[in-house]
Amino acid sequence: MKRLSACLAGLLIASVSYAESPAASPSGETTNQTTINLAEVPASIDTSPMPIQVVQAYPNLRISRPVMITGCGDGSGRLFVASQTGEIYFFDESDEQVEEPELFIDLSDRVSYKDRENEEGFLGLAFHPNFADNGKFYVYYTGSSRPHVSFLSEFQTSKGSQNKLGDPASERQLMQIQQPFWNHNGGTITFGPDGYLYVGLGDGGKANDPLKSAQDLSKLLGSILRIDVDKQDGDLPYGIPEDNPLVGRKNVWPEIYAWGVRNIWRMAFDKPTGRLWAADVGQNEWEEINLIRKGGNYGWSLREAAHKFTLGGSKGSSKKPSLIEPLVEYPHTDDMGKSVTGGLVYRGKATPQLDGYYLYGDYVSGRLWALKIDDKTNAVFENRPIAWNQLPVFTFGETESGEALMSTMMGGGQIFKFIAK
Repeated sequence: MKRLSACLAGLLIASVSYAESPAASPSGETTNQTTINLAEVPASIDTSPMPIQVVQAYPNLRISRPVMITGCGDGSGRLFVASQTGEIYFFDESDEQVEEPELFIDLSDRVSYKDRENEEGFLGLAFHPNFADNGKFYVYYTGSSRPHVSFLSEFQTSKGSQNKLGDPASERQLMQIQQPFWNHNGGTITFGPDGYLYVGLGDGGKANDPLKSAQDLSKLLGSILRIDVDKQDGDLPYGIPEDNPLVGRKNVWPEIYAWGVRNIWRMAFDKPTGRLWAADVGQNEWEEINLIRKGGNYGWSLREAAHKFTLGGSKGSSKKPSLIEPLVEYPHTDDMGKSVTGGLVYRGKATPQLDGYYLYGDYVSGRLWALKIDDKTNAVFENRPIAWNQLPVFTFGETESGEALMSTMMGGGQIFKFIAK
């Protein structure tokens, strides 16, 4: 299968219509659900303030543009924080007084980040599920060697360092993805409970999805990919899971797991349930949060959230059996916000009041919420605000022990945690 060269060159040219998309997920789940508009929440949904405080987790620590926060799963208790400029730092997650973190790896020489093109740079970090044994980790970044090219690469820790430090010379490139513009690069990479690596890609940028990438399965952009980093299929530096929804079809990318997304800014698996939560940033009027299903088409740019995509918008006219409705949506207002920041489902122990709540926020308004759904029906029954000082919500992360964290780039780059009042 001679596809590696095509991958390195960018995107295939063949056109595939959205009408070829499966009408239902292979799991048999219903593709449509009732979308909750958070500006018009039914009385049956609890919107009372959450009795939670947001405080600085590491008050003496400052890391410029802290775009990724994660443990590595090796039992060391280390917390890793990646800067959008390409440096990854670490320190003991229990050291609340930390001031100077250790440098795990510096990739700034190959990462392109500019203040005026601030959706590029270092955007994704994931540690292999067997990192304790193999020392492998994965990154997604905008390269400095070619304009607007995203790299998905595997690295390893330095020999003899006992997995303490990353080796910059160990890079093994898995994919190069040509981005037509500087914005809408997505960037979340995360391992699922199945051991496969999931990659969230934006539609390539500018506005209005000008290349119609998100509904064109011959293009990688506007989709979520799923690959096997422990195998190599033919000339590819990775494997393609046999149960990926497009395997066996012509003129499509079998790496694609779901599509029809605009610019997912953070997605995360909830380990107990296996659900993949993703927040998709809107364009003109609507922000949305989705539960991602295999073979799901999430509608962009046929629609924005649950609304037909036109400059004015038109609710309800975009419904098609093959499009999955968002779980929740909210309109662009000064009160709600204009750029959703996806979070995670809290499963820690320090704040049991948050157990099972999906935490998320908005980059523009700085607001925070805790969302809860019924585990059997996915019906929303709580969406409760969390009060804090409403700085731009940059990203969410999780310690190795399961505690939720959140960052803002303001004040030199700060990290916050959630505690009971």
